[in-house]
Amino acid sequence: MKRFNSIALLIIVTILTNQLFGQSINLSVISKSKSETFKIDSIGYSNSFADYKSMEKEVYVLKKKLNKNGFIDTKIESITKKSDTLFEALFYLGKKINTIRINYDSNFDVQLLNIIEHNKDDNYFELDVESLENALDRLNSLISEQGDPFSTLQLNNIQKINTDLIGADIEIIKNQKRRIDKIIVKGYEKFPKSYIKHFLKLKTGQSFKLNGIKDKVELLQDLRFANKIKDPEVLFTKDSTTLYLYIDKVKTNNFDGFLGFGTNENTNKLEFDGYLDLRLINNLNFGESLNLFYKSDEIDQQTFRVDATLPFLFNSPIGLELGLNIFRKDSTFVNVTQRANINYQINALHKIGVGLNAINSSNLLDNDTSILNDYTSSYITANYTFNKPQFNDPLFPYNFWLEFSSGFGNRRNDLGEKDQSFYQLNTFKIFNLNDRNSIYTRINSAILISDDYLDNELFRFGGINSIRGFEENSIVANLYGVINTEYRYRLSNTIYIHSVLDAAYFENDLTESKEKLFGFGFGFGLLTNAGLFRLNYSSGKSENRQFRFSDSKVHISLTATF
Repeated sequence: MKRFNSIALLIIVTILTNQLFGQSINLSVISKSKSETFKIDSIGYSNSFADYKSMEKEVYVLKKKLNKNGFIDTKIESITKKSDTLFEALFYLGKKINTIRINYDSNFDVQLLNIIEHNKDDNYFELDVESLENALDRLNSLISEQGDPFSTLQLNNIQKINTDLIGADIEIIKNQKRRIDKIIVKGYEKFPKSYIKHFLKLKTGQSFKLNGIKDKVELLQDLRFANKIKDPEVLFTKDSTTLYLYIDKVKTNNFDGFLGFGTNENTNKLEFDGYLDLRLINNLNFGESLNLFYKSDEIDQQTFRVDATLPFLFNSPIGLELGLNIFRKDSTFVNVTQRANINYQINALHKIGVGLNAINSSNLLDNDTSILNDYTSSYITANYTFNKPQFNDPLFPYNFWLEFSSGFGNRRNDLGEKDQSFYQLNTFKIFNLNDRNSIYTRINSAILISDDYLDNELFRFGGINSIRGFEENSIVANLYGVINTEYRYRLSNTIYIHSVLDAAYFENDLTESKEKLFGFGFGFGLLTNAGLFRLNYSSGKSENRQFRFSDSKVHISLTATF
């Protein structure tokens, strides 16, 4: 019987406890007039609480909100218990004041006020009371960005001037201005120091501006060989400021090649062509690049090219580019081109440069002719490059590329010397319509200006990297322009299909020919563990030749990153 009574007592106590602690406290806030109560309700407050302490805290939070909205005379008249679960708070609002006048002295930098909306006089400025807190935060943030991250703004002597206006004095409490004393890289400790100084524009002795530093570190996303692990951090000591950058090294070496095959229209035999393109980037941790290129095509042409880029030489914003290009046309001629450029990196996107080009061409035939003979050329060149990457997209890592170059010089041979100039433009842009659909457009054009021309100095174009559906470098011209377009559709994050629609126009003054060319086809790309695999099927036609499937070209390429 005693055991039964104990169990019954425990149940009763449990029920009473649950009822006691399970009840919530409700809050109602009123004022002496309906209009003031409506204003309180429009600002809003919580009305259900677990205990009295949290309810009381909400009452004082509401008072602070009313003060910020201009009701500076707000008072809590009383908090009355109406029932076990309901409390009523009586507020006195008073007249709303809309404007605050803030006085400043001669030490105040009035240029700071340009970032806020205000009315200004000689020794004061006026703000809406409701915007006061936000305006002071913005001013304080700007002062911090000027190298004083621990500064604070303070309003003193707050008083009512009249029924519609309050006044205050502003004071800036400053600490010692901070400058970057040391920069430490974590993760990729061998990250090239020249890139910190000239690419990110960060250096010791620079005024400390945290938001500006964060913006500069975001430029790491424009580098192929490095990216940001997390936001920068700062260690402040009494007399020094140390900036920590968290950077990761990215593998960016790539090997690119393609195999093409088609039917020779004269022999009706299957012929193959292809190329190898090896790019080595930042292997020495200087941000340098080395490019080796070799191509042999179906009309017995060979191209060998090696280029080296050395950025930020001797920790300066100046970089150097060196290049050697050897082109052989069967047993007709061979051209050797040497170039040297000095570049200046304006910022992460823009680069300009000047340089020298020297060309030496040898006629491999037994006899010289008026249009094919030995010559040497030299040019002073200028170039501009714009590059906007989107490295978060492994299928299409570049969104916009523009390269323009020009040269002025002369050509010398046994027949004399001729002044010449050339202009070249290579640009492409991807228009992202949505996550799956995009349009790729590319323009490639060049012109050589001279009083007369030699066959072995003209431009040669055509093929997968030019107008598709034609043999590699099979078209000879002193002026040409190519437009490539693709409509791309992503089947997934690693597979896309695309159309091929190309058009070109060229002029050859030696043969007195002007012609329009067109390329049609389709293709797809597949991102695998080995790299990006691409296949294009295209066919070309000219104004004077009908479209024939027998002239179609299949191009296969694989770009591997390591």
